[in-house]
Amino acid sequence: MKAIDKTVSSDITLGHILDVLAAAPDAPLVFTYDGKSVRPGYHVTEVKAGQFSALDCGANPEAWSEIFVQLWDIDEGDRTRTHMPAGKFSAIIRKVSDHVQLEPSAKLTFEVSDGVKPMALYCASVPELISGVFEVALAARPASCKPRDRWLAEDTAKTGCCGPSTSASKCCA
Repeated sequence: MKAIDKTVSSDITLGHILDVLAAAPDAPLVFTYDGKSVRPGYHVTEVKAGQFSALDCGANPEAWSEIFVQLWDIDEGDRTRTHMPAGKFSAIIRKVSDHVQLEPSAKLTFEVSDGVKPMALYCASVPELISGVFEVALAARPASCKPRDRWLAEDTAKTGCCGPSTSASKCCA
């Protein structure tokens, strides 16, 4: 069995996750967070789209669209023995799209709670089809400083991974 890289390196978009899930619509869709998998009875309880405008800590204007998918991690006992198929998840998103404009390129955030603990925000990895099951690793969405993040990205692009870059390659072999 292939090991999953549980790291989440960047934001996935709604369009990207739906494109990947289309490859195997009957495959169970299992989200993992905080070291555990969602229970088979989980529900998608809400999908919402937002357009945000902000001013970051460096006084830079920011604007983005974001889609929030709320997962209710519950166990309904004998009623639900399997995880939601990828196609059902996609159908829920399509149904929401009929009523709410969902931008395929929007940043995707998952809100997860078991109905007892407070809801927490997560970013998602690209779904991986492993042994007939789509696995999506969710990682807690940390706060960040956008000016610092931009500075680090620019600095990394200039220096590569081994110091100042003198060739087209960004990393040493």
